Amino acid sequence: MKKNWGIKGVLFIMLVNLLAACGNGSAEGGASSNGEEVYEISLAHGNQPGEPVAEVAENWTELAEEKSDGRLELTVYPSSQLGAEGEVVEQAMAGNNVIIMTGYDYLMDYVEDFGILTAPYLTEDFEELIYLTTTDWFDGLHDDLKDQGLEIVATNNVYGERHLMTNGEVLTPDDLNGMIIRTPDNNMAIQSFEAMGASPTALSLDELYTSLQQGVVDGAENPIPVLEGTNAHEVTNYLALTGHQKFITPWVSGTTFMETLPEDLKTILQETGEEAMADSEHLVEEAEVEILEMFEEEGITINEVDQEPFEEEAMTLYDITDQWSEDLYEQVQQLLEER
Repeated sequence: MKKNWGIKGVLFIMLVNLLAACGNGSAEGGASSNGEEVYEISLAHGNQPGEPVAEVAENWTELAEEKSDGRLELTVYPSSQLGAEGEVVEQAMAGNNVIIMTGYDYLMDYVEDFGILTAPYLTEDFEELIYLTTTDWFDGLHDDLKDQGLEIVATNNVYGERHLMTNGEVLTPDDLNGMIIRTPDNNMAIQSFEAMGASPTALSLDELYTSLQQGVVDGAENPIPVLEGTNAHEVTNYLALTGHQKFITPWVSGTTFMETLPEDLKTILQETGEEAMADSEHLVEEAEVEILEMFEEEGITINEVDQEPFEEEAMTLYDITDQWSEDLYEQVQQLLEER
């Protein structure tokens, strides 16, 4: 939809198909112990093994295999093994049997209003954020996404609360002036940090460590387990607990592939996905406690900053963005009030 693949792109997809046994979801699947067809599916994400995301994905594979009596065989590919986020989304749209963890900020490239789910300081807690994904408003956005060839399989993986890890100390938004902060490659992340006074630059996670080490960027933002997974703490000095985003991530696949699944397996896939995600907030919280202790032991200065000034700066984003439906922020706040 957004990329002209050319010969290199075609070769890349062919390589991924060989690695992940991609195709129509069942051609190489064989049969289960009871003789029924097995559907092989790749679960792709960009995070490192050992992070909460990776544990959730592994739990999903076990639940899906158990509850489908072996008819669903999910294989996890961490660390962007199947390609960068955009490349794997394109594979999904092309009909390959792959499910990728992405962000609602990424999905705004397809349905713009999805982006508000990752807007800074939108909700008080994850419970409110997850509630929004159960509303008719969200269902309407999902229908629009399906029209473009993508389908959300699981909605509510708690990725974590995002904070700032930097070379220079950040206590107030003024300290961000002139700082080059690594963000994901999407408009919501970039505009959020512009609103807070930083100079955002989009880089993939696998480029972060060297970029910090070489001074290409002055810092990065992400949930604490993700920052630790990239080893950002080895090449920075400060962690500011800004909590600027509460972040949940959907797992998406292509509508073409999802339509090839028998209805009972599609239901099992979705239900086991949500079951696995239900434990994600607990896993993130446990990891945060352990990692913060480790950061302190390794000499990282951790600052529990006053978040209100950061929120005040970030809120200007809601006034300047013209990408969303009119009064979208007010509509979302009304949904939360009516819970």
